[in-house]
Amino acid sequence: MLSLFGAPQRLCSGLSRREVLTIGALGLGGLALPDLLRAESAGGVRSSKKAIIMIYMCGAPPHQDMYDLKMDAPAEIRGEFQPIDTNVPGIRICEHMPRLARIMDKLIPIRTMIGSPNGNHDSFICYTGRSFLQQPPGGWPSVGATVSKLLGSRNPGTPPFVGLAPVTGHPPYGSPGHPGFLGASNSAFRPNGEGRADLTLNGIAVDRLQDRRQLLSSFDTIRREVENSGKLAGYDAFTQQAFGVLTSSKLAEALDVSREEPRVRERYGKGDPKNYGDGAPRNQEHFLMARRLVEAGARCVTLNFGRWDFHSNNFSEFKNTHGPQFDQGLSALVEDLHERGLSDDVSVVAWGEFGRTPIINKDAGRDHWPQVGGALLAGGGLRTGQVIGTTDRLGGEAVDRPVHFGEVLATLYHQLGLNPNKPPVRDLAGRPQCPVDRHEPMRELI
Repeated sequence: MLSLFGAPQRLCSGLSRREVLTIGALGLGGLALPDLLRAESAGGVRSSKKAIIMIYMCGAPPHQDMYDLKMDAPAEIRGEFQPIDTNVPGIRICEHMPRLARIMDKLIPIRTMIGSPNGNHDSFICYTGRSFLQQPPGGWPSVGATVSKLLGSRNPGTPPFVGLAPVTGHPPYGSPGHPGFLGASNSAFRPNGEGRADLTLNGIAVDRLQDRRQLLSSFDTIRREVENSGKLAGYDAFTQQAFGVLTSSKLAEALDVSREEPRVRERYGKGDPKNYGDGAPRNQEHFLMARRLVEAGARCVTLNFGRWDFHSNNFSEFKNTHGPQFDQGLSALVEDLHERGLSDDVSVVAWGEFGRTPIINKDAGRDHWPQVGGALLAGGGLRTGQVIGTTDRLGGEAVDRPVHFGEVLATLYHQLGLNPNKPPVRDLAGRPQCPVDRHEPMRELI
């Protein structure tokens, strides 16, 4: 049996991805041919190269040790790191991010991120710009799911929404962003190491695959039984995606970074593919993979990087592990997008779910601080080379230009050509919903 995914992922319908996306299941007649074609006719696929790459920094990085160092603050707040000049006069960032400092003209540090509903670790605010505390039936959809629904893929062989997220000890750290009320057909396509070989036909001829596809139309009785079980929701788009993937090598090639030139791979570095504690890997090759995926036609790629919840040893953890690897991977991605002529089309955002406490605790760590945090933007045709927002002298409160997560996402939607305040979809109760909640694009950036 030829599957498209490795470890099974359970869908809202009760089916696993392995159950849905296997050639064996297709041959058993779980779907009829009209359903296989429905997604193609209604997909609204556009030819634009616009895309989003989102780096979720699991556990919330220390904003005041990265983009907002407070050298005039007391020692218990200031920390160990020194600021360094960047290639933009007046902008200084942490000494352990020299590569990002050299390309600051291509970046936008935001020092005043607000909107986290509380101090709990949850990636939801990063993916939706909304609080998880109040949701409609089915839940709010992530940016990837929304883009999948409204734009579709640029290429039938590449899913519109790809999540390079592992299974993690703390489940929100491994989330690529959920589909919410948009349904399972707009979930992230999540290839992993053990399932990657299943993304090609491996000896099955295309005409044989098409024979199986046509065979489905003759299994009406089985189909009715499955319909009665309520498990068909989302099947058509998944199956269409399956055929597109299996009859095209684009996705498998995009995921195969060994095809990249050695000098490019060296620029990104490798990092560590193992999960860091209950968080995600510090896998720098995921940055390269994300670039290859948007080139292949993906509209939104999310990747999860590290575990930044440094309640102890904040400074040694940052400078010896996460900081330099993040610096190398993200700077390589931004430079690569510029060199390939993609910087006006592909928006990049890197952030965590909240900030860290101004006061350093007794274990040399910083604790949860939802009052204010930081983010880094690049690409997308945005006005880069500027800092947004100012915090107080302790780095604990936004005093000038607080920026809500929803504003950033509204900006990214705008750069995709979507109106973030127009209700293009309906939730499960039939109510029209906007991509974000009453937030306008950031006029400083567009």
